[in-house]
Amino acid sequence: MDIKKVTIIILTAIIVLALAVFFIFKSETEILEIEETVDQEIIQEEASLINKKNIGYSVEGREIEAYEFGGGDKKLLFVGGIHGGYEWNTVVLAYQMIDYFENNIDLVPTDVSISIIPSLNPDGVYDVIGVSGRFTALDVPKVVGEAGLGRFNSHGVDLNRNFDCKWSPESNWRGNVVSAGEGPFSEPEAATLRDYVYEKKPDAAVFWHSKANTVYASECENGILEQTLDIMNLYATAGQYNSVEFFDAYPITGDVEGWLASVGVPAITVELETHETVEFDRNLAGVKSLIDYYSNI
Repeated sequence: MDIKKVTIIILTAIIVLALAVFFIFKSETEILEIEETVDQEIIQEEASLINKKNIGYSVEGREIEAYEFGGGDKKLLFVGGIHGGYEWNTVVLAYQMIDYFENNIDLVPTDVSISIIPSLNPDGVYDVIGVSGRFTALDVPKVVGEAGLGRFNSHGVDLNRNFDCKWSPESNWRGNVVSAGEGPFSEPEAATLRDYVYEKKPDAAVFWHSKANTVYASECENGILEQTLDIMNLYATAGQYNSVEFFDAYPITGDVEGWLASVGVPAITVELETHETVEFDRNLAGVKSLIDYYSNI
């Protein structure tokens, strides 16, 4: 074989190899670009399913926030901190639940949406913790006390007596007479929740309180809604809480759960076991049980 033919063969081989390398590199680049585009679309899609917004203000002008997850028609509402710093552990629980769904938005079924209001009484939280936004158990003073510090809003009103169910200007709390405001929804915090409920039209609502280690059903003038007993039992079983249909320790008027029952929204009260424990795993199990329930009806 002469030198000319050898040279042609070598050059041809080099060209073929170069073309092969070029097309392999080009294909890998295109694949990476496609994967990056898909990743960006997934990130954007997930971001569109997470929404934080200001829905109102407290007496002292602190923001009341709602965090919304998912875009389904079955709507679940969870509320912490209606009794402010007195029940600070319910606020911590709500923020932990928010963090969980921000990191696991894919666990929210496509037919479900979740709203979490971490603190309906930010002024009451500030009175105890000294902050009005996120905080942890480490930020809480060693002794919060049992005297009701931080329970009421800045008008001295018990917000869970300010709703339009059997409302009375004075109500009860553990044998004490407490102010229920000048009328139903006289307090901006209660009015904020009312307006948000009318806007979102939730299928069910859960309110985190402490301390009784029990899940309670709700009712107003017309008895307990059928689904209320279902979600009470589901949440209590999953979270390993006691369950009680009627709160009868003392008479209550103007409670938010009762008002929701009066407008056709099943609502339950989840009382954590103590004023200091957050019980995240127990409540996550309860929340997931309601998600499964409403995703299948």
